[in-house]
Amino acid sequence: MQYSENGEQYHIGLKEGDVGKYVILPGDPKRCKKIAEYFDDAKLIADRREFTTYTGYLNGEKVSVTSTGIGGSSASIAMEELVNVGATTFIRVGTCGGMDINVKGGDIVIATGAIRMEGTSKEYAPIEFPAVANLDITNALVSAAKNLNFTYHTGVVQCKDSFYGQHAPDRMPVSYELINKWEAWKKLGCLASEMESAALFIVASTLKVKAGSVFLTVANQEREKQNLENPVVHDTDRAIKTAVEALKILISNDKAN
Repeated sequence: MQYSENGEQYHIGLKEGDVGKYVILPGDPKRCKKIAEYFDDAKLIADRREFTTYTGYLNGEKVSVTSTGIGGSSASIAMEELVNVGATTFIRVGTCGGMDINVKGGDIVIATGAIRMEGTSKEYAPIEFPAVANLDITNALVSAAKNLNFTYHTGVVQCKDSFYGQHAPDRMPVSYELINKWEAWKKLGCLASEMESAALFIVASTLKVKAGSVFLTVANQEREKQNLENPVVHDTDRAIKTAVEALKILISNDKAN
């Protein structure tokens, strides 16, 4: 069922023709205008709840940016409804906190897969099914980061629902689980922690569309614990530029094929 009113998707306020098949997904609605400035002839299409959408063009192809808010539940709503109106290719752009000691603030992280330590994806797929990024998008993001000469890392990220469960696990009644699993993820080489990719990858698998993720690392709490240099960076422009460059690569590849 496509839940719509007056032809518009109920939550995001969009109808068919409002977006391109390529969509960038930031969390913060205020980040949409910044991303849309990289498009040609970008226009504000809808602004409802946490979902703000601009549509424009890249290399002559219609593209869009839609914010998802924080977390997997709202991100899944955005993807479901964007697919209903014609979107097929998604790049999540956001921030993350480094976990692996080699990931520094300011570095780019490109997710190849995500740990499903959140709730939304469990209502789509059994927990045994992996949350994996689309290979074409991942390769385009890697090529983009290389082209832009950005320091980047590829690998698994951890997704959670509680921001403060990560940053203040000791005060949580389930601290034993949060801390023990965090240590396990580190030993397994998990690069960073964030909140949306697992849900988006699983929803994309369910809907048979493509999704990938790229992040700016804000800081790394594990580097801080070891008294290592721990730069704190909030400017998301590198991650945005990587996503935009990747879209151009994907558009070019799709036209060639």
